[in-house]
Amino acid sequence: MKAAKKELAVAALCCGTVIDHVPNDVLFKAVKILGIERLKTHVTIGNNLSSKRLGSKGIIKVADVEFPEDVINRIALIAPHAKINIIRDFEVVEKRPVTLPDEIVGIVKCDNPKCITNNEPMRTRFSVIDRENVAIRCHYCGRTVTSDNAIID
Repeated sequence: MKAAKKELAVAALCCGTVIDHVPNDVLFKAVKILGIERLKTHVTIGNNLSSKRLGSKGIIKVADVEFPEDVINRIALIAPHAKINIIRDFEVVEKRPVTLPDEIVGIVKCDNPKCITNNEPMRTRFSVIDRENVAIRCHYCGRTVTSDNAIID
């Protein structure tokens, strides 16, 4: 007797944002960067989902929210190949990759203990110095941080 196929059903979005192709190991960092834990709308987070391109992936579906481009692009720091889908009336109306902004403000903690941002109440500020390998440099102390060891504040 053949085993029946099982499929996990997730409700389709009427309107909102889907962030797809997020690597599993940074999925919850992406949730934190976007501030999704503070939203009062339906959110679906899928982890370790099958993906032809990545092997497995994470996905975030947020109902009734279209994030501003500068907010959504913050996740390019940790998920540079993520894709954004904007949904309206159950249809994908826009599909685009995330793009790393030129400057990252208030998201990443500088790992230099002597940096002024770790000793004074001020926001961190990093300039992107390598988009391909995702490396950023602290505006205040010059320390370089890669996405692999970025501490999300």
